[in-house]
Amino acid sequence: MMAEGREIHPAKRGMTGKIRVPGDKSVSHRSVMFSAIAKGAVRVKNFLEAADCLSTAACMRALGASVERREDDSLRVTGVGLHGLKEPAAILDAGNSGTTLRLLLGILAAQPFFSALAGDASLSRRPMGRVVEPLVRMGAAIRGRDANRFLPLAVLPREGRLRAMDYESPVASAQVKSAILLAGLYADGKTTVEEPALSRDHTERMLGAFGARIRREDATVTIEPVDELFSPEEIIVPGDISSAAYWLVAASLIEGSDILLEDVGVNPTRTGILDVLSAMGADVTLSNERESGGEALADIRVRSASLRGTSFGGAIIPRLIDEIPILAVAALFAAGDTVISGAAELRVKETDRLQAVTTELNRLVPGAVEATQDGMIIHGGRAPSPAVCRTYDDHRMAMSLAVAGLAGEGVTLDAPACVNISYPSFYQTMDRLVQ
Repeated sequence: MMAEGREIHPAKRGMTGKIRVPGDKSVSHRSVMFSAIAKGAVRVKNFLEAADCLSTAACMRALGASVERREDDSLRVTGVGLHGLKEPAAILDAGNSGTTLRLLLGILAAQPFFSALAGDASLSRRPMGRVVEPLVRMGAAIRGRDANRFLPLAVLPREGRLRAMDYESPVASAQVKSAILLAGLYADGKTTVEEPALSRDHTERMLGAFGARIRREDATVTIEPVDELFSPEEIIVPGDISSAAYWLVAASLIEGSDILLEDVGVNPTRTGILDVLSAMGADVTLSNERESGGEALADIRVRSASLRGTSFGGAIIPRLIDEIPILAVAALFAAGDTVISGAAELRVKETDRLQAVTTELNRLVPGAVEATQDGMIIHGGRAPSPAVCRTYDDHRMAMSLAVAGLAGEGVTLDAPACVNISYPSFYQTMDRLVQ
């Protein structure tokens, strides 16, 4: 098991330098998917060349769109229009990507042809009922394991338009919302999604840039069907704040650090991590703020600081759901206790992240973390020890534990390669910053 393990040594000095983090995963997925169902060709710059986004690109190719890699590392996507997709010859493989699967279900629900979707072992364990159920209400015919909740899923041909609906979502989930909005493009009237709190709004922003008739009021979004979507000439994908998060925390914790993260996406539905780190006393400043394709970008400077514990939950959770593992690491090194609540959704990610974070951080500092039903309590400020930790083949666990090792007394990761899902160059960047 340890043959492919990786040892992370404690940082001997502060981290300094400039970093460009990989393109935003959420925006990369959508840029290819929406371009594929639009008219025209679009150049996508800073597309995230990682496994999840490549799964989306492969699925859209299988459905008839052209997705080509250019010499300048951009992607050229030539769409087939809203009604131009064709029946795939084979099963569509979403790999490990929940985003690919859930958003694609929204598009496929309306198509006049048969399609089938599968994924890897981890994705096959993740429940899809919260997306399938509203799509079925709109008239989609979706079949799968365990009452149509688990992969593989088959989407049967749809004759005529889907039914428009007003949907009150029980959870704030960008993926559920996006699937319904994409299906709403093919419906017979206005479709509205109301959430208990505002989730990420990348879909709304980008569909608007493609000419969709979409409007938002607080946590309610309405979309109207259109005959066609039209591609912008260019989409610049901002750097992923979820990938920046590891360096924000590492530089905060490691004395003498001063790093600049360039061109990071600071979409307000994603910046919960900046709010929490500020509350913990982090030294984080934004500059060069601007916009591309409806998305906000900025350069973020972070310098080392003494962090203190805090409490967060409720409406902020959807704005930082992916960053909770790395925020738990920040809390482990902060003075005092940190209480995280309202994060039950983490139990159905790539792994049960609440349990995974609790188990692994307790290897570094025994008894420091208590799991609760929907979050955790972290008793910070105790001295960590070196340990061998499990990544659970979960990219966010691997990177969070690597930061804990850097800031503490080192860590050995059992399966480090899973970072390829979202940040293939993570370890190279880490080695460069701490040289």
